[in-house]
Amino acid sequence: METTYWDEQVETPAPEELRDLQLERLKELVAYVYKSNSGYKERFNAAGVKPSDIKKLEDLEKLPFLAKDDLRRYYPYDLVCVPMSEVLYIHASSGTTGKPVVAAYTKKDLDNWADLMARSLWAGGVRRDDVLHNAFGYGLFTGAHGHELGANRIGATVIPMGAGNTRRQLTVMRDFGATALAATPSYTLYLAEVAEELGLDPKKDFRIKFGFLGAEAWSDELKDKIEKTWGMRACEQYGLTEVIGVLVSPSTAGWEMGYTSAPTTS
Repeated sequence: METTYWDEQVETPAPEELRDLQLERLKELVAYVYKSNSGYKERFNAAGVKPSDIKKLEDLEKLPFLAKDDLRRYYPYDLVCVPMSEVLYIHASSGTTGKPVVAAYTKKDLDNWADLMARSLWAGGVRRDDVLHNAFGYGLFTGAHGHELGANRIGATVIPMGAGNTRRQLTVMRDFGATALAATPSYTLYLAEVAEELGLDPKKDFRIKFGFLGAEAWSDELKDKIEKTWGMRACEQYGLTEVIGVLVSPSTAGWEMGYTSAPTTS
């Protein structure tokens, strides 16, 4: 019997259970990065904070912030809290405004990320019999890889198309029976425009039911237009490299990443 939740225990805790879990993991995280990384230890000491000072969730405000410039200063690996021999993947931001922000993923990180992405895709409607057309660009950007991990975890079929070559995208989407699309909002609308130029109806000639769209800002008006044009349900996928990548982690799982920073701000 299919369940409503991907992980009901994780997704439906009572508020007091959630706060207890957040506090437990906050304490663990602070103690871990303080012990494992000289950069964190230096910043904590400069702020006059020790792991033992974290006794309640409100103590989060005692922790030093890491701004974008700080993350660039520690480029590329100075905030990694495990030996590099444990790092399986490297992702990074675009670096358009300076040195890129780097994220190093251990096996445990990838497992957590896959589960978070599966939870998101499942909530959006994806099931084992769906086919996800992944039109995010593969590479250092996290978007394509995150959606692939999540769909793999569910057991859905993934078309790892990547970005560009719009006419071929449409041919593959149509011929391979894609039922879900992962892409930017603007490209999703552009795909529809090109389809119509080719004499195709996005609603009738394709099987897209769900869109998992992100990597850029989009308005409610654009969302409505995409949904009406494709006849799909459009879900926003947002995130940032500093915190896992695509799909900012829900608080029930957000303290597990091996490279996780102290609270950051852009």
